[in-house]
Amino acid sequence: MRIGFVAGETSGDQLGAGLIRELRKMVPDLQCEGVAGPLMQKAGCDAWEQADALAVMGLIEPLREIPRLLRLRRMLIDRWSAQPPDVFVGIDAPDFNLGLEKKLKARSIPIVHYVSPSVWAWRQGRVRKIRKAVDTVLCLLPFEKKFLDSRGIDAVFVGHPLAESMPRNPDRQEARRQLGIDSAQLVAILPGSRRSEVSRLAEPLAAAARLLVDRHPALSFVAPMTSPKLRRLFEKALGDAGISDRVCLTDGNAPRAIAAADVVLLASGTATLQTALLGRPMVVAYKVAPLTYFIIRTFRLFKTPWFALPNLLTPEPMVAELMQGNATPEKLADAVSSLLTDSDARQKIAAAFANLRKELSRDADRLAAQAVLALATRSARPGETH
Repeated sequence: MRIGFVAGETSGDQLGAGLIRELRKMVPDLQCEGVAGPLMQKAGCDAWEQADALAVMGLIEPLREIPRLLRLRRMLIDRWSAQPPDVFVGIDAPDFNLGLEKKLKARSIPIVHYVSPSVWAWRQGRVRKIRKAVDTVLCLLPFEKKFLDSRGIDAVFVGHPLAESMPRNPDRQEARRQLGIDSAQLVAILPGSRRSEVSRLAEPLAAAARLLVDRHPALSFVAPMTSPKLRRLFEKALGDAGISDRVCLTDGNAPRAIAAADVVLLASGTATLQTALLGRPMVVAYKVAPLTYFIIRTFRLFKTPWFALPNLLTPEPMVAELMQGNATPEKLADAVSSLLTDSDARQKIAAAFANLRKELSRDADRLAAQAVLALATRSARPGETH
């Protein structure tokens, strides 16, 4: 069996690697190929292009990348048209993958899209595109299946792999010992995994840290960095804020930094779910290009009251959100300080996040692999075997 993959960014690479490992248990001679990150390659995927080639975000920012992305899409269409895979799996990156999937589906290739596009939150017109482009959507979140089912799209709720992979009841003091941090109070700062995120959030996050030290003299910080380039960018912001000596920068290992923290201050994204699954309270910041934000606000493209994922998954919001002009150093510091000084609030948040983890823990890699193979079997051409 041959399966084509296109994964976008680090989170897509993680999902793809887990899926490939499970598929190989079920189909030992499986061949995997396409756009893949280092984890998928380690799991046995032949990479024609790296996953970070799709690491663009926003409404306006990707425009300059369109020629390159169109060339990549054409190459994939040509190769898979010449030698069709038994099934194609597009992992996240909906702006790239949905167009590709529509072309491949027109060539009678079965299509799985792994991670529901956030049509429940914004750009709901994409539902029509999903219906035309995809045979099955694998959903990480329970409300996504309900949303897609009601619109005539086959969807399978597989749960979230992070709910199985994140340590249960992580030991805060042991995590600090492993990081070499001896501090009465610790805040983890995660400024994002994209340059665009870090460039917008580095300055307000560093300035917020400066204000927090003024209020809590015993406070220290840990900041896991996803790449050397982003580390240099954030180091400069810390130096400008005069806070470098209070921040321990680490290369990767965000879960350990989160586990070590009393409170987490971070950019909106997958890390918010990691933080919730580790049971830590958080303050979430979100900034996009001014023109992107203007378009979102003007045309009311965002359809939910919250942008932090945990707030969409708990019965009541548990996460402080500060978006665009509200993501100021003063407001960020106020929100973090409130959590540092309110143990009852931290306990309530931890209890809500524990329930969330139970709901999302379903052995996602195995369920996703079963759904992929089920579609391949249903769609097999006469005389084919898998």
